[in-house]
Amino acid sequence: MINLTPAAVKAVQRFIRGSETPVAGLRLMISGGGCSGLQYGMKLEAEKADDDWELEVEGVKLLVDPMTFPMIDNVTVDFVDTLTHTGFKFDNPNASSQCSCGSSFSV
Repeated sequence: MINLTPAAVKAVQRFIRGSETPVAGLRLMISGGGCSGLQYGMKLEAEKADDDWELEVEGVKLLVDPMTFPMIDNVTVDFVDTLTHTGFKFDNPNASSQCSCGSSFSV
């Protein structure tokens, strides 16, 4: 299960509405990097891959590849808009440590 806060749902829906091309869903992914070793990524996808997990959360279609899913199962994605930071923040119970900005983690 992946959770999106109401603020995250609103932000994703705004990005989807603003897309110039059709959107099959929002891809959540993990890649090497960041200050903690692994970093989160997101992008609007035009097509779902054959092996993607497809979840619908509050009307938002999420696409997650099979290698990423175990690392972000039960994650909560929030959208923060403050004077010092604007963007998505991840709260991942699977992470053994994560950076203070919420954009990278380790397992």
